[in-house]
Amino acid sequence: MLAEWRSVDVLVNNAGVARDGILAMFSDDDSDTVIDLNLKATVHVTKQVVRNMLAHGGGRIVNISSITGLTGYRGLSVYGATKAALDGFTRGLAREMGSRRITVNSIASGYLKTEMSHGLDDGQLDQIVRRTPAGRLGEPEDIARAVEFLVDERNDWITGQVLVVDGGLTA
Repeated sequence: MLAEWRSVDVLVNNAGVARDGILAMFSDDDSDTVIDLNLKATVHVTKQVVRNMLAHGGGRIVNISSITGLTGYRGLSVYGATKAALDGFTRGLAREMGSRRITVNSIASGYLKTEMSHGLDDGQLDQIVRRTPAGRLGEPEDIARAVEFLVDERNDWITGQVLVVDGGLTA
């Protein structure tokens, strides 16, 4: 992958999968799927990209986590654990890379109109919208604007932070 480009300036770790269910009934396969994609793949890809960023004098890394990792939600304990781990990974890696001109931040996303929310029924979606001060589900563009902010070279003093972008749901 990296052989195609001379340098990588920005990495956004956005891949993710959720499986819901009460832990006592959760299959090992579902646990492995969530942990492997949400956490292990992020660590592996980041390791490869960081090597490139170190060789080329810096870069920006943004991990997309979730408010589920901050607050916890019934039926999403494994998913929430992986997203909380991403926030811890963000803080630790920011300390490792800060002196090397690499910033590392995380965006804890709220509920968005994406494939991951399609599994929710209308009643659940209405409840989320009612509880969200902004009065709507987020759009992918809401997260994209936050990513643009964090990767802007003028914001090189921001590192190791978890930016919550959730329409005020966790306020």
